[in-house]
Amino acid sequence: MMFHWECTYDMCFRNTCVNFGLNEKMSLNPPIFLKEREENNSKFVEIQQSQTAPIASEDPLQNLCLASQEVLQKAQQSGRSRCLKCGGSRMFYCYTCYVPVENVPLEQMPLVKLPLKIDIIKHPNETDGKSTAIHAKLLAPDFVNIYTYPCIPEYEEKDHEVALVFPGPKSVSIKDISFHLQKRIQNNVRGKNDDPDKPSTKRKKTEEEDLNDSKFKDTTLKKIIFIDSTWNQTNKIFTDERLQGLLQVELKTRKTCFWRHQKGKPDTFLSTIEAIYYFLVDYHTDILKEKYKGQYDNLLFFYSFMYQLIKNAKCSGDKETRKLTH
Repeated sequence: MMFHWECTYDMCFRNTCVNFGLNEKMSLNPPIFLKEREENNSKFVEIQQSQTAPIASEDPLQNLCLASQEVLQKAQQSGRSRCLKCGGSRMFYCYTCYVPVENVPLEQMPLVKLPLKIDIIKHPNETDGKSTAIHAKLLAPDFVNIYTYPCIPEYEEKDHEVALVFPGPKSVSIKDISFHLQKRIQNNVRGKNDDPDKPSTKRKKTEEEDLNDSKFKDTTLKKIIFIDSTWNQTNKIFTDERLQGLLQVELKTRKTCFWRHQKGKPDTFLSTIEAIYYFLVDYHTDILKEKYKGQYDNLLFFYSFMYQLIKNAKCSGDKETRKLTH
């Protein structure tokens, strides 16, 4: 099945990935493993930062600052391995439990720190083993949650700090997010104090007090939502009333590297992990106003490895490896 929401924002999101995966319940002695992953990742970024180059137009994955993929190379050579949680046979990771399999030690995987939380809403018909959304949960477990529709959080009370990545006439660019969140706060305050029986001077004073309230002062985006489904299935999730009031954000147009090209769709339909990655890169430069030095490149740790593996297989005619794309 082709991917999907990954399916697409107007660059949309095509899906996705390969027979790997994991699920939200990541444990495995987090204090020790996460600390080691953090230290390894920090050392790697320090070494690579000076070598970071802009993403190449022809092959966006060639200049990434990635941790060593030797562990994936060894795992690929040895074949499928056992999930330590459910016992299932998987390649690289368990897409049911959201954990790496036995021959991919957790401490040898990079750990990515993100500037905000990410919620991924997955369509119930989406094939777990083909969704790249799982990569984000694996590599940034403290920042990413995956929900299967219709079981999703309520966002109504936090619409001034949450946004949804989705294309459309009402969508705004990433650089304008803070401006539009501030407008929402002002509108919410005015609506709250819109009492015709209250004198106008008193209403104005109340508005000023509310706007100075600490909970309204911070217009920083704290959570971004992505939809993980086929384009044809996306409408059901997008039109859910729990998402309707949220600010919509549209990504800049970029070309996908995804190997499962969706027939009849443009190459600007990104996989979910690509959409997450590109959003964070633009957020880092446009909102945080900082130079991007590869801080989020390891989100493509699995994706880039699979891309190269399949690319090489196509060139060599390796049918066994190419099976991973289907």
